[in-house]
Amino acid sequence: MLVREYEMFSMKENENISSMFVRFTNIINSLQYLNKCYTNSEMVRKILRCLPKSWMPEVTAIEEAKDLNTLPLEELLGSLMTHEMTIKNHEDEEEQDKKKKKVIAFKSSTVDSSEEHSDDVTPRFPLRQHIW
Repeated sequence: MLVREYEMFSMKENENISSMFVRFTNIINSLQYLNKCYTNSEMVRKILRCLPKSWMPEVTAIEEAKDLNTLPLEELLGSLMTHEMTIKNHEDEEEQDKKKKKVIAFKSSTVDSSEEHSDDVTPRFPLRQHIW
Protein backbone atom coordinates (compact mmCIF):
# COMPACT_ATOMS: atom_id res chain seq x y z
CA MET A 1 0.00 0.00 0.00
CA LEU A 2 2.75 2.50 0.94
CA VAL A 3 4.82 1.53 -2.09
CA ARG A 4 1.82 2.35 -4.26
CA GLU A 5 1.46 5.73 -2.51
CA TYR A 6 5.11 6.42 -3.27
CA GLU A 7 4.77 5.38 -6.90
CA MET A 8 1.57 7.39 -7.43
CA PHE A 9 2.81 10.41 -5.48
CA SER A 10 2.29 13.79 -7.14
CA MET A 11 1.90 17.37 -6.08
CA LYS A 12 -1.72 18.34 -5.51
CA GLU A 13 -3.35 21.34 -7.14
CA ASN A 14 -2.88 24.52 -5.05
CA GLU A 15 -0.40 22.72 -2.78
CA ASN A 16 2.83 24.45 -1.85
CA ILE A 17 6.27 22.86 -1.92
CA SER A 18 6.53 22.62 1.88
CA SER A 19 3.29 20.70 2.37
CA MET A 20 4.05 18.45 -0.61
CA PHE A 21 7.46 17.68 0.88
CA VAL A 22 5.91 16.88 4.28
CA ARG A 23 3.55 14.37 2.63
CA PHE A 24 6.47 12.86 0.71
CA THR A 25 8.63 12.59 3.84
CA ASN A 26 5.82 10.88 5.76
CA ILE A 27 5.55 8.22 3.05
CA ILE A 28 9.33 7.75 2.90
CA ASN A 29 9.62 7.45 6.70
CA SER A 30 6.81 4.89 6.82
CA LEU A 31 8.48 2.86 4.08
CA GLN A 32 11.84 2.99 5.88
CA TYR A 33 10.13 1.65 9.00
CA LEU A 34 9.06 -1.32 6.86
CA ASN A 35 12.63 -1.73 5.54
CA LYS A 36 11.81 -0.36 2.09
CA CYS A 37 14.47 2.26 1.43
CA TYR A 38 15.06 4.52 -1.55
CA THR A 39 18.35 6.18 -2.42
CA ASN A 40 18.68 9.94 -2.27
CA SER A 41 18.96 10.01 -6.06
CA GLU A 42 15.68 8.08 -6.45
CA MET A 43 13.88 10.46 -4.10
CA VAL A 44 15.25 13.55 -5.88
CA ARG A 45 14.10 12.21 -9.25
CA LYS A 46 10.70 11.28 -7.80
CA ILE A 47 10.17 14.81 -6.44
CA LEU A 48 11.10 16.34 -9.80
CA ARG A 49 8.69 13.99 -11.62
CA CYS A 50 5.80 14.73 -9.29
CA LEU A 51 5.77 18.48 -9.96
CA PRO A 52 3.04 19.95 -12.21
CA LYS A 53 3.69 20.99 -15.82
CA SER A 54 3.97 24.65 -14.82
CA TRP A 55 7.20 23.70 -13.01
CA MET A 56 8.82 22.03 -16.04
CA PRO A 57 11.15 24.97 -16.86
CA GLU A 58 12.50 24.87 -13.29
CA VAL A 59 12.80 21.06 -13.37
CA THR A 60 14.76 21.26 -16.63
CA ALA A 61 17.05 23.95 -15.19
CA ILE A 62 17.78 21.83 -12.11
CA GLU A 63 18.39 18.69 -14.18
CA GLU A 64 20.85 20.55 -16.41
CA ALA A 65 22.62 22.52 -13.66
CA LYS A 66 22.89 19.86 -10.95
CA ASP A 67 24.11 16.29 -10.75
CA LEU A 68 20.96 14.45 -9.65
CA ASN A 69 23.07 11.52 -8.40
CA THR A 70 24.71 13.69 -5.74
CA LEU A 71 22.11 16.44 -5.20
CA PRO A 72 20.94 16.34 -1.56
CA LEU A 73 17.17 16.25 -1.08
CA GLU A 74 17.40 19.30 1.21
CA GLU A 75 19.16 21.33 -1.48
CA LEU A 76 16.47 20.39 -3.99
CA LEU A 77 13.82 21.46 -1.50
CA GLY A 78 15.60 24.80 -1.01
CA SER A 79 15.76 25.43 -4.76
CA LEU A 80 12.09 24.60 -5.23
CA MET A 81 10.99 26.77 -2.30
CA THR A 82 13.07 29.69 -3.59
CA HIS A 83 11.45 29.37 -7.01
CA GLU A 84 8.00 29.17 -5.42
CA MET A 85 8.64 32.36 -3.42
CA THR A 86 9.86 34.14 -6.56
CA ILE A 87 6.69 33.18 -8.42
CA LYS A 88 4.53 34.34 -5.51
CA ASN A 89 6.35 37.69 -5.32
CA HIS A 90 5.80 38.27 -9.05
CA GLU A 91 2.11 37.42 -8.70
CA ASP A 92 1.78 39.81 -5.74
CA GLU A 93 3.49 42.62 -7.69
CA GLU A 94 1.17 42.07 -10.67
CA GLU A 95 -1.85 42.18 -8.37
CA GLN A 96 -0.66 45.46 -6.82
CA ASP A 97 -0.08 46.94 -10.28
CA LYS A 98 -3.64 46.04 -11.28
CA LYS A 99 -5.01 47.74 -8.17
CA LYS A 100 -3.00 50.89 -8.92
CA LYS A 101 -4.26 51.10 -12.48
CA LYS A 102 -7.91 51.73 -11.72
CA VAL A 103 -9.82 53.48 -14.48
CA ILE A 104 -11.40 56.78 -13.52
CA ALA A 105 -14.26 58.08 -15.63
CA PHE A 106 -15.63 61.59 -15.46
CA LYS A 107 -19.30 62.34 -15.80
CA SER A 108 -20.07 64.90 -18.47
CA SER A 109 -23.09 67.07 -18.98
CA THR A 110 -24.23 69.27 -21.82
CA VAL A 111 -25.63 72.76 -21.62
CA ASP A 112 -28.25 73.86 -24.09
CA SER A 113 -26.89 76.85 -26.04
CA SER A 114 -30.27 78.58 -25.97
CA GLU A 115 -30.07 78.74 -22.19
CA GLU A 116 -26.55 80.07 -22.31
CA HIS A 117 -27.39 83.18 -24.38
CA SER A 118 -30.34 85.09 -23.12
CA ASP A 119 -31.86 88.16 -24.70
CA ASP A 120 -30.58 90.31 -21.86
CA VAL A 121 -28.33 93.00 -23.09
CA THR A 122 -26.92 93.54 -19.67
CA PRO A 123 -23.27 92.69 -19.77
CA ARG A 124 -22.07 90.29 -17.21
CA PHE A 125 -19.06 92.40 -16.40
CA PRO A 126 -19.62 96.14 -16.39
CA LEU A 127 -17.14 98.09 -18.43
CA ARG A 128 -15.12 100.67 -16.63
CA GLN A 129 -14.16 103.81 -18.32
CA HIS A 130 -10.74 105.06 -17.60
CA ILE A 131 -9.93 108.68 -17.90
CA TRP A 132 -6.37 109.38 -18.79
